[in-house]
Amino acid sequence: MRAAARNRRVLEAREWAGVEIAEADALRPETLGPALAGVEVAYYLVHSMAAGAEFGRLDREAAGHFARACAEAGVERIVYLGGLVPEGADSEHLLSRRETGERLREGPVPVTEIRAGIVVGPGSAAFEVMRDLVLHLPVMVTPRWVRASSPPLALPNLLHYLLEAARHPAMAGGTYDAAGPQSLTYEAMMRAICRRLGRREPWIVPVPVLTPELSAYWLKLVTAVPANVARALIGGLRHDFHADDAALRALVPQRLLDFDEAVAEALAAEARHAVAARWTEGAFMFRDYRPDYAYYAKRAGAEATTGASAGSLWRVVSAIGGENRYYAYDLLWTLREAADRLVGGVGLRRGRRDPDELRVGDVVDSWRVTGVEPGRRLTLGFGMKAPGAGVLELEVEDLGDRRRLAVTAYWHPAGFLGLAYWHAMFPAHLVLFRAMVREIARRALALDAGPRNEEPRQGRGPG
Repeated sequence: MRAAARNRRVLEAREWAGVEIAEADALRPETLGPALAGVEVAYYLVHSMAAGAEFGRLDREAAGHFARACAEAGVERIVYLGGLVPEGADSEHLLSRRETGERLREGPVPVTEIRAGIVVGPGSAAFEVMRDLVLHLPVMVTPRWVRASSPPLALPNLLHYLLEAARHPAMAGGTYDAAGPQSLTYEAMMRAICRRLGRREPWIVPVPVLTPELSAYWLKLVTAVPANVARALIGGLRHDFHADDAALRALVPQRLLDFDEAVAEALAAEARHAVAARWTEGAFMFRDYRPDYAYYAKRAGAEATTGASAGSLWRVVSAIGGENRYYAYDLLWTLREAADRLVGGVGLRRGRRDPDELRVGDVVDSWRVTGVEPGRRLTLGFGMKAPGAGVLELEVEDLGDRRRLAVTAYWHPAGFLGLAYWHAMFPAHLVLFRAMVREIARRALALDAGPRNEEPRQGRGPG
């Protein structure tokens, strides 16, 4: 098994045993050949919805590159996960899913296309939209699409279909609908999610004035699903979706989970993947093990390249906190800590276990060390009171004659209050992190220029 992504570090963070990691970008055809070398079956699980207005064109371009690269690499089969397309659909999201399959089939490699509607599992945009809404809005004024219906499919059932598609020669060149055992409205699905999580069902009031464009802005205000993804998704949600999955069920029989079972499995899947060495999207650990904290994170950060040595950069990074503080605008940090103390939090607690060494579980002021890759990455979990869960990562990457230093904050908001908190803090984050990377780089350069035994000013121990 070989997995490919544009950024290999994203896949390496998953720590999958026995899986080769490759870096490839479907919009850069020169990167696809090495990733496809020796591959018999290639799964195409790519979309460009997060790219914004041009995502349909990008999807077609990427699929064309991939079809040609598969032919050149001698791939025997492409398995493509597409989407159900209702009659009369005119949204770019739905049309793009269909056109992507058509572009893949223009090449000589046989394509098996499986078309699914709503997938019920962690990270599925439609599922995450519904979860965010029902967990944080007791009253919802919604678009009329909440009354549209779809046959939701549990993620484990979809994965089984995808795996089996590669094992059935008869499926080569075929297009198959995939669906769960029920057809439900979005309103019914949201109420079922509430019941499964033990929450009171919300008041849902559909109104005709919320157009797809207004609905996208509304979702941006009340959910953490990326804005471009939500905007693309909304265009298709107003349709009723129907699936004729008899052919697929005959070839690949399995017990299909109903919606309630699918939601239970999605929540259990999050809990099973509870430990992570570094931040990854949706990791349950970095959401404080809270299913009501958004799967998708907001993020802010800064990065810089520097001639400072990787060793010196890491010495400065790993000395963070305590008396060293945070290398820029320490007054802002102190004010935030004081505010936390006023509401009963751990703010103004200062110190480190050791002035030089960090290990997982250490407390650094109000942070907790959740991951350490010496010389490369430090991951800190946010410990102050706030409506959501936060992570701060500091990363050093060797680029040869230069080093890249990056500081990134990730925030998993708890509903509207969590989003409001993030937007209120965002301007300060932009200023703070830019100054922070500059100061870390400056101190590292000073270490390189000074006596070999010079140390950054160290933080004191607890107490």
